[in-house]
Amino acid sequence: MSQERSLHHRVEYGRTTLLEEEAGHDPIVLFGRWLDDALADDIPEPHAMALASMGPLTISCRIVLLRAFDARGFVFYTNHNSRKAMDIERDPRAALTFFWAQHERQIRIEGRAEHVSVEESDAYFNSRPRESRLAAWSSDQSRPVADRPALDERFARWTERFKDGAEVPRPLHWGGYRVKPVRIEFWQGRTSRLHDRLAYEQMSNGEWLRVRLQP
Repeated sequence: MSQERSLHHRVEYGRTTLLEEEAGHDPIVLFGRWLDDALADDIPEPHAMALASMGPLTISCRIVLLRAFDARGFVFYTNHNSRKAMDIERDPRAALTFFWAQHERQIRIEGRAEHVSVEESDAYFNSRPRESRLAAWSSDQSRPVADRPALDERFARWTERFKDGAEVPRPLHWGGYRVKPVRIEFWQGRTSRLHDRLAYEQMSNGEWLRVRLQP
């Protein structure tokens, strides 16, 4: 029988505060401010977010990259044959989490995912480095592969197919999803574990209701 490891490492938070008068009533504006803070301080991978989706048997979670956001929601891109995409097609409910440890901040987003437009997917795909566009063709994302050389060989075949600077179009099986939020919670670490938590819930008229939660 394995022996449980007890972990007692503890960090005392207290960098800053999150008060109602500073937060405002629009969670998208507040999200933008916090993201700008992370970018300004060169936090590693500030766009990285955990995406949770509901599979046929279990809940699955992985890190993806935020590629756009506005009042409509938060956008990421993927292979539509991937496990995450199949989860979303089966059940569009999704959750996102950002954690910026250096700023002692966390943002939790809950909503429903939907496809972005073809035009949005095309525009983003065409902005990617050429190697990334070739990888979208060469990888059957989430599918088994014999070994690394087999994967590299697939990439080489697609590189040869689009050689001499040929245009690399977006595969039909690749595109974006937008998570349309219905609830966004902001967490700011505070001393004595009395953290600041402000949650925004979207009402039927589209406006946001802000409430403070106990830590």
